[in-house]
Amino acid sequence: MTWRAPEIDRSHEPLVADERAMLDGWLDYHRDTLLHKCAGLTAEQLRTASVEPSGLSLLGLVLHMTDVERSWFRQRSAGQDLPDLFDYDTDNDADFHAASGADAEGAFAAFRAEVDAARAAVEGRSLDETFELTRSDGTRTFSLRWVYVHMIEEYARHNGHADLIRERIDGVTGD
Repeated sequence: MTWRAPEIDRSHEPLVADERAMLDGWLDYHRDTLLHKCAGLTAEQLRTASVEPSGLSLLGLVLHMTDVERSWFRQRSAGQDLPDLFDYDTDNDADFHAASGADAEGAFAAFRAEVDAARAAVEGRSLDETFELTRSDGTRTFSLRWVYVHMIEEYARHNGHADLIRERIDGVTGD
């Protein structure tokens, strides 16, 4: 039997809630939306880069967001000493490029596990908590609130990419 990405019962964002519940709800909605865009596709379809000349695929997006969840919530916000999932020293897009040889079922399980670990890493922490991050533009201070807003933006942008990729694969469209 051929593995297919599972159907997802997508959570809906809250219409009325306190700030933390609103941020958690919108982030979960976008996490589910990415999986919803993949639902029913085979591993080969998930690996398909269907919007030429881009090599972006749905599986590449799942791998990328798995790494982004780990990076922002666990490594940076919670300060957990974890290895990177991909070797970015030789390839800045290693997460996206890994899709061509990745095990799709394993990638989906890793995504779900990383989301659960990300939730646990920030559970009970104040949105006002901060951490410093040194990048090419210097050392900057980020709040957990900023991380939530950034992650919602990151998913929203990539879910737009997922819309286009999915439509080119099999014609499926929708929100």
